[in-house]
Amino acid sequence: MNATPITDLPLPAAPVSPLPPPELEVLVERVRAALADGGRLSIHGAGSKAFYGEAGGDTEADVLDVTPLTGISSYEPTELVVTARCGTPIAELEAALAEHGQCLPFEPPRFGGAGTVGGMVAAGLSGPARAAVGSLRDFVLGATLLNGRAQVLSFGGQVMKNVAGYDVSRLLAGSLGTLGVIVEVSLKVLPIVPATATLRFEMDAGTAIQRLNEWCGQPLPLNASAWWDGMLVLRLRGAQAAVAAAVRKLGGELIDPVQAAGFWDGLRDHRDEFFTAAEAAVEAGASLWRLSVAPTAPPLQLAGDQLIEWFGGQRWLCTSAPDATLRDAAKAAGGHATLFRTREPRPGVFTPLQTPLDRLHRQLKHAFDPAGIFNAGRLYPGL
Repeated sequence: MNATPITDLPLPAAPVSPLPPPELEVLVERVRAALADGGRLSIHGAGSKAFYGEAGGDTEADVLDVTPLTGISSYEPTELVVTARCGTPIAELEAALAEHGQCLPFEPPRFGGAGTVGGMVAAGLSGPARAAVGSLRDFVLGATLLNGRAQVLSFGGQVMKNVAGYDVSRLLAGSLGTLGVIVEVSLKVLPIVPATATLRFEMDAGTAIQRLNEWCGQPLPLNASAWWDGMLVLRLRGAQAAVAAAVRKLGGELIDPVQAAGFWDGLRDHRDEFFTAAEAAVEAGASLWRLSVAPTAPPLQLAGDQLIEWFGGQRWLCTSAPDATLRDAAKAAGGHATLFRTREPRPGVFTPLQTPLDRLHRQLKHAFDPAGIFNAGRLYPGL
């Protein structure tokens, strides 16, 4: 039996979320105007992730400022659910959660404190704890979207799916605004864990990867890891007794909590020593790559400075090696490579899609944004 093409499936209409009518209506009118005159729009929040994406995106598009849509729409601490508008600063959301002893466990990068909730979801980036707790996408419960037809649609909220059978709210994670404006989003949050400890070990990259994979097979409260320049740093989180027992079992050097917190925050926000050095190298002509590989993959035999996260699953590499070399190495290690930062934008940021996936992406783009109004070319050429 032939499947019905995504472009032939109706998008379900849904009630508009309780947002400030004037701010939302301004965005809707901008989209209607773009539809009428064949214009294009580039969605902008705080601009903290403007560097991320395909060759700078559509440079001729008009800016669509979404920062007026700010604030927490609803928050139910007992239900572990918060709903925030797209222009809400991540720092503001996390402060509100902290008042109730809760957090965003996937630790999204804040890039100098300027990151917003909409950009957080659109970029789909997660921080040091991703391998232990899950990615940003795993915590998205629902979303309200302004699509390319000037319709405001709501999806999920309590983990519902649309009539096409796709979890649209989570589909928006990592879409870089190509499907529409993420007007607001509902997120699952978690309580802040009672105990945290950070250990440091001197070892080479190969030994670190081996140890991490051994430890991941044991009942240990592992939360995050980072290896760089001969040093493995390991974060433990969980119940007091479990963390204390793991510290005794694993050994290593116990790091002062304040110093450790500064390290993990720096790693999360890309302002620690590795990323500071990488930024300088990029200005000098190198490129910063993000490789997602099998955690058991051995150290990558590539020139450049390397940082290993996510118990071996994420490898950062600052190098001047050819793009094809990085993509081939990532593929051989069971994953893919993303060109994260460059001095001058160039095509080929994301690994090219195979034909079936490419067709699916284009059908989704057409279903949500048939006129190609939003963030044209930001994800892939033509998307």
